[in-house]
Amino acid sequence: MPLYYNTKPPMSVPVRAPRWVSTRRLLEEKLDNLHKCNNLNHVKQLHAQIIKQDLHNDLYIAPKLVSSLSLCRQMGLAVKVFNYVHDPNVHLYNTLIRACVQNSLNMQAFGIFFEMQKNGLFADNFTYPFLLKACDGKNWLRVVQMIHTQIEKCGFLADIYVPNSLIDSYSKCGVFGVSAARRLFSTMGERDNVTWNSMLSGLMKGGELSEARRLFDEMSEKDMVSWNTMLDGYAKAGEINMAFELFGKMPERNVVSWSTMVWGYCEDGDMGTAKLLFDRMPVKSLVPWTIIISGYAEKGMANEAMRLYDQMEEAGLKLDDGTVISILAACVQSGLLSLGMKVHASIDRNRFKCITNVSNALVDMYAKCGSLDKAMSVFNRMPKKDLVSWNAMLQGLAMHGHGEQALELFSRMKQEGIQPDKITFIGILCACTHAGLVDEGVRYFYAMERDYGILPQVEHYGCMIDLLGRGGHVKEAFRLVHSMPVEPNAIIWGTLLGACRMHNAVELAKEVHDHLIKLEPSDPGNYSMLSNIFAAAGDWDTVANVRHKMRSTGVQKPSGASSIEVDKDVHEFTVLDRLHPKSDKIYQMIDRLGQDLKQVRYVPELSEDIGEIVV
Repeated sequence: MPLYYNTKPPMSVPVRAPRWVSTRRLLEEKLDNLHKCNNLNHVKQLHAQIIKQDLHNDLYIAPKLVSSLSLCRQMGLAVKVFNYVHDPNVHLYNTLIRACVQNSLNMQAFGIFFEMQKNGLFADNFTYPFLLKACDGKNWLRVVQMIHTQIEKCGFLADIYVPNSLIDSYSKCGVFGVSAARRLFSTMGERDNVTWNSMLSGLMKGGELSEARRLFDEMSEKDMVSWNTMLDGYAKAGEINMAFELFGKMPERNVVSWSTMVWGYCEDGDMGTAKLLFDRMPVKSLVPWTIIISGYAEKGMANEAMRLYDQMEEAGLKLDDGTVISILAACVQSGLLSLGMKVHASIDRNRFKCITNVSNALVDMYAKCGSLDKAMSVFNRMPKKDLVSWNAMLQGLAMHGHGEQALELFSRMKQEGIQPDKITFIGILCACTHAGLVDEGVRYFYAMERDYGILPQVEHYGCMIDLLGRGGHVKEAFRLVHSMPVEPNAIIWGTLLGACRMHNAVELAKEVHDHLIKLEPSDPGNYSMLSNIFAAAGDWDTVANVRHKMRSTGVQKPSGASSIEVDKDVHEFTVLDRLHPKSDKIYQMIDRLGQDLKQVRYVPELSEDIGEIVV
């Protein structure tokens, strides 16, 4: 009997692969890099796993979680994580201190430091450098000195990281801080490149360029930071020739070196050399593009700025927050609305996610360039407004004479629970000034301290004096000047002199001018305004005396300048200006306008200079 064999292959059965990696192992791998994670959703998911696995009290995991929450700007959650730990150690305290400093919570950082000491834990050589990073500015010098004393007492100066941090912090505390840094530097037996570079940076910030150069020349090993620190210092000090000389000696250059030189020449006004260096850059990142575009924008050279902006986009470079804010700020300086609108169009086209600071820059640009409708449109569409948003919109309305709208916006701001600051009230008082709302302005001025706890500063007094002066209350303005808790400056007296001129307060003007001359003896505008006041009163002898005194002191009044944007170019004009390529046609049109005005019997007003007229 034949045998039949089943030749059909056996049915394949899915076999489950062995699970070599446990869930706990996967979690541990994720936790290794937790301190670098800045994705809030991922951090929250890991936080949930940590709580589920009962690891929230682990002194290895808790600092990593605090660090990641710090990167996500979630300091409230970071503090909660810290508080869950029953017995925090120095490392965990140090992590929370550093997190506070990273989030500009400097006072809280010191509060945690004091709490650590209160709980019987001693600071280590990492604690003090973290605290020193919170000390930035002249007002922190005494604190840095106290930390320095504590460091010496604990014997931490032997760790070079600690004295390096001290030198860096001292260098940020003004002239006296730089002197203290130099003393510490001279006593250090061991120095590394960070030590030398920190000292170089401090000397440059303190304006001691020759001493910084001497130190630089002494360095046996100069790295890229050393060269770039010197370049940056020279450029910021306006010593662009010295910077260029050093630039030529550099053994190698990076993007920072080239960008610093481009920025320096832009600041110096030499856009030709700036563009030449920019073109020669071997590699261009977003930073030099931003610098050169902003440089042209600040000078009002719209066509060049917009052409470069198009080239930047064609090169495939994507906008970031810093680029947008820098270019928009440059547009504000020159009133270059066209480039600002181009940047806004790019934002919309590329669906660029605007953080609040970018939206604020857009509002500020549109408002200061006179496009209030667009400013209000951006403002109203902002998903999240901060105090800067409200202040920018309020000041824009105020400076363009929309006083009542500005006050309505302030009411809306209060309804939404936003607490005003001193900048807000400058905008409100300016709004009242331009709208002639004297009573409202006085009421807001006295409400500052009474209702909001904001002490009026010299800027607020200046606004009030301008408000009263324009409203014809010159004597009240004069009394307010004498009642100020601070010494009135030249701007205050100048504002009051302008009010005297507006309302022909001749006798008061003499006294105001005496105060002004003491503060600004060489300002020609003061003499010119006083002579106009006496001219308006018909006192020509005194006019002649003022003019004679002005000439005898060698004071000359510079010509005023006006600018206007036409066809994406900003044109600037001064009195009797012949530099413009179309000056002949411009003066022909002015003559024609003058003839037309004479036919309708228009009487011109005297300008700041006798003999010139305002048409």
